[in-house]
Amino acid sequence: QVHLVESGGGLVQAGDSLRLSCLSSGGTFSTYTVGWFRQAPGKEREFVAAISGNGIFTSYTTSMRDRFTISRFNAQNTVWLQMNSLKPEDTANYYCAVRTGWETLREVKMWNYWGQGTQVTVSS
Repeated sequence: QVHLVESGGGLVQAGDSLRLSCLSSGGTFSTYTVGWFRQAPGKEREFVAAISGNGIFTSYTTSMRDRFTISRFNAQNTVWLQMNSLKPEDTANYYCAVRTGWETLREVKMWNYWGQGTQVTVSS
């Protein structure tokens, strides 16, 4: 059983930065692909970014690639999502998730474990 806890969300102004953290416990963290998703009110959960177990491979939604960076430190069972130049449309609850494998990353149903989420609100 894997337990994920996100942190780092908050209320910021447009143009500000935030760094979200995802702390994992249980399982062998270095074998898991870790992803970040977000869900705004009334919208479906959408893929943001993912990083492979060894940290070598990353994948981003195209519209966020230039502003967001995913990274991990396996010795601390932690993945981060650095978000720069935040926009009001980035307002959402951000979730981290883990799975094995690298295919169909954007499919929510392919991810095995989820955290409870951390709220990010960007004011204009």
